[in-house]
Amino acid sequence: MTPVLLNNEQQQMALRFARECVWQALNPAQPISGLTDPVFDSPLASFVTLTTDGQLRGCIGSLEAHRSLADDVAQNAHSAAFRDPRFLPVTIDELPDLSFEISILSKPESLSFTDEQDLFRQVIPHRDGVIIEQGNHRSTFLPQVWEQLPDHTTFFNYLKRKAGLDEATPVTELDVQTYQVQSFRERANQ
Repeated sequence: MTPVLLNNEQQQMALRFARECVWQALNPAQPISGLTDPVFDSPLASFVTLTTDGQLRGCIGSLEAHRSLADDVAQNAHSAAFRDPRFLPVTIDELPDLSFEISILSKPESLSFTDEQDLFRQVIPHRDGVIIEQGNHRSTFLPQVWEQLPDHTTFFNYLKRKAGLDEATPVTELDVQTYQVQSFRERANQ
């Protein structure tokens, strides 16, 4: 199921808003314009990804809708910039070189499969984001990750590692969900 689609104008508004949220955190006197279009009142899940020169600088998101899209983008932009445990917090000097990308997620759907081949037939590269779960171990990759990990075996092995699982863990021992995204990004220096 495809998520709600934002038109080009709404996409640009969301990207500006995400950037303003980070700018305002670094410069508290700076006001934020907010998102007034009613589409941003809808409860939707999103991820905000920050890159510098094509290299990941932060990525945080929600897998399930639990607040308005405006609130979700604001919180995830802030968290991607300042709370991603893989990186130091973004500085004001870095902000002009950051590129923002927003992915709006469809509702995750559980897959039923009998073995690895059956799972791999159901998961479509470049279309599907994947969530795996086993006990307290959980991880996800957005569909964009297929660009770096183009085959199913490598994709799932990295996903298992990200979840803190051994790569040898059989996929039949995992709960697997897929989702799709509408993804849009800005160029640096916007």
